[in-house]
Amino acid sequence: MNRYRALLDAALEDVTYGATTRPGEERDLAERAVHEGYDVVIAVGGDGTWSNVADRLVASGRDDVVLGILPSGTGNDFGRNFGFDPRNPADAVRVLAEGHTREIDVGRVDTLSASEHHPDRWERRHFLNLIGFGFDIAVIDAAKGARFLRGELLYKVTALQQLFRFPGLHVRIEPESSDARGLHHLMLTVSNGRYFGGGFPIAPSATVDDGRLHACMIGDAPGLTRMKLFNLAERGRHVTSDRVEIVEDTAFRLTFREPPRFEMDGDVRRAVTDVVEVRSLPRALRVLAPAG
Repeated sequence: MNRYRALLDAALEDVTYGATTRPGEERDLAERAVHEGYDVVIAVGGDGTWSNVADRLVASGRDDVVLGILPSGTGNDFGRNFGFDPRNPADAVRVLAEGHTREIDVGRVDTLSASEHHPDRWERRHFLNLIGFGFDIAVIDAAKGARFLRGELLYKVTALQQLFRFPGLHVRIEPESSDARGLHHLMLTVSNGRYFGGGFPIAPSATVDDGRLHACMIGDAPGLTRMKLFNLAERGRHVTSDRVEIVEDTAFRLTFREPPRFEMDGDVRRAVTDVVEVRSLPRALRVLAPAG
C-alpha cells in the first residue's frame, strides 16, 4: 500500500485515503465515498476487494462514479481482463492518471446469500468476474490452510489435491434462452470475465462488455480424466472436451439439492435457498482502464 501511496501522490493532485481494519470494510468505505460525492473510487486489493466496492457503487444508482483498481491481491483475475499486472504498480497508477474510462457489465445474483465473514447479512449481490460452484469451493476451502504458497501457485497445488478428493455436485442449469441441463458436475462457473483461479481462461470467449454471462459446465469424471481437464483448462483448451459445455446467455436459474456454498470473485458465500438466479447487467459500471 505504501508503494501505491507514493505513486498516487506523484501522479494525482488530490487523493483521499481510507484503510480497512477488518474483512469487508471496503464496502463501508465505498458507500461513504459515494455519499460524500466522490466521483472516482480506487480500490487496492484483489478480486474480492474490487467486487465489494463495485457492488456498492452499482447499488448506489449513481452513473457518474468511476471505479479504479490497483492490483495487490492473490487472484487479480478481473484485472487480467484489462492487462493489469500486480508486478507493475507504476503501470497501474499510470492507467488511473490517464483517466480513460470503459463501460462494463456486471453480474447480479438475485438470490439472497451471505458471506462467510457476515453470515447473518442476507443480500442480493453484484459481482465483477465470476461465481463458481463445486470444485471451485473445494479448492478455496483447501487453500485456507496453506502457509507458504500464494496466488496462482497456491491454486494449482490445492486444485491438484482436490482433483482426487472432491465428490462432485449435481445441479440443474436453466439458461434463459435455451433448454435446461441436468448433470453431475465437477464444477460450474458463471463468468462475466474471462479468467479465474489465478489466470485460467475458463470462459475463453467472454469479454466484460458483451452483455452476456458464460456458464462453463464441466461434467464429473475419474481422477485422471479430471487431471487432463485441469491441464487443458490452464490453456483454455478444456472447451475441446466432450465433458465441457459453455453456454452464453443473459440469465441462468441454477437448482441444487441443497442451498449451495459458492465463490463470488474469490469470496465464499452461502445461498438461502437451493435455487440460485443470476443475470447480467449490461454496461452497469464505469472503470478506469487502458485506452483501447
